[in-house]
Amino acid sequence: MNHSLDVFRLDGKVALITGAGSGLGYAMAKCMVTAGAKVILVGRRKDVLEKAVLEIGSGAYPEAFDITRHDEIPGFVSRIEKEYGSLDILINNAGVHCKKPIEETTFDDFNGVLGTHVMSSFALAKAVVPGMKKRGKGSIILVSSMTAFIGMPNVVAYSTAKAGLNGMMRCLATELGGAGIRVNSIAPGWIDTPMLHKAIDGDQPRIDKILGRTPTHTFGAPEDIGWAATYLASDAAKFINGQVLAVDGGALIGF
Repeated sequence: MNHSLDVFRLDGKVALITGAGSGLGYAMAKCMVTAGAKVILVGRRKDVLEKAVLEIGSGAYPEAFDITRHDEIPGFVSRIEKEYGSLDILINNAGVHCKKPIEETTFDDFNGVLGTHVMSSFALAKAVVPGMKKRGKGSIILVSSMTAFIGMPNVVAYSTAKAGLNGMMRCLATELGGAGIRVNSIAPGWIDTPMLHKAIDGDQPRIDKILGRTPTHTFGAPEDIGWAATYLASDAAKFINGQVLAVDGGALIGF
């Protein structure tokens, strides 16, 4: 039995994180680099990624790519692995928000949210699984949400997408576990990020409701998600598979 803290390290591992230029993706990238991983930050805006990599330092690499170009994902993953090495960790974090009542949510809105969250996660997992199977190891993490568990108004597309990711995670965890590939989800609570502020700024009743149901009475910090992802990707979590880890200050069980 290994009692060394090295099991929490990610030395020698290569991780790809989508939506990594800011917010939760940036925090996960920073924590994983700190833990020793080589991390590829993926996003659409090259300047944002380059700034993030400059801040994180050695071990972080920018790769501008639009993950909604689903047909191009296999070629993208193949190039990444040739350039940086075989992917040990995939974190499907990229997302878009759409806060509208159902009457105002268009089919394009709905398809756009599902395309970014669900279809892109499927396409990326599909692209990395063959290599992970061949090596007999891998960790795939999907980023879910409180809205996959709690009924919230005006986010029907987002809520549907995040609940769908949990279904995908459970299926893949059972399908791939025997091949040494673990698949889990993180469900962030309300974390202090630009996306949160886009959803709650100017909506004091919603802010009060969130903090009122969170036993810690605080918003989370991005690194709370970063360290949770680092743990799930590490050998310390080698027997954790098919789980949703809520990092939420107790919001799911709060009164």
